[in-house]
Amino acid sequence: MPRADRLYALMTRLKDGRLHRAEDLARELGVSLRTVYRDMETLAASGVPVEGERGRGYAARAMTTLPPLNLTDAEMEALHLGLAAVGAAEMDEISEAAQGLSRKIEAVLPEDTGMAAQRFGFATYPFAEAAAGFRHMPAFRKAIRARQKLRITLSDDPRRRDVRPLHLDYWGRIWTAVVWDEGAEAFDTFRIDRVATLTPIAGLFVDEPGKRLEDFHALDTG
Repeated sequence: MPRADRLYALMTRLKDGRLHRAEDLARELGVSLRTVYRDMETLAASGVPVEGERGRGYAARAMTTLPPLNLTDAEMEALHLGLAAVGAAEMDEISEAAQGLSRKIEAVLPEDTGMAAQRFGFATYPFAEAAAGFRHMPAFRKAIRARQKLRITLSDDPRRRDVRPLHLDYWGRIWTAVVWDEGAEAFDTFRIDRVATLTPIAGLFVDEPGKRLEDFHALDTG
């Protein structure tokens, strides 16, 4: 059983308020006791109101559960945008709730999303980073559609760079941009939250062989 389905199954059993022995849960789900203990720790860390301990049993206080949802990348992006905005706001109770919701979503995301997160070194719950990146999203999207060149600097690289914005990728936690760097005459990718300054500059660009998004993708498959 996939981990996400197993966690949901555990929440479904716990929400009846009764005490469930770990041995019984392990037998029902076809997993080891160690796995049940680890899953309970994950649920508790994710904000699920789990009560109990090893050797006795587990139950959950009253809570609201939702059926499994299948989200598109755009829907996940919208959800993350909302959580990022609320999580970065100065509203203690609501911000904490947003972080708790984020942890619950993290707990049931497919395993492979963790690989992308590890590859890019994302923070576990990067509300501040996501909010910082979001302020540049409209300008990037507009420039991609209009094929408008941008002059940018990055927080870890103060050089002014003229780039052709080609694509935005959403990795479940933050966004990265694919650009053609005019000065370096090469493709580059960077996290949107690393953009310090961004200014549209005169001059639209047209597709040129070697500088297109499909050429960038060909580098990965070539």
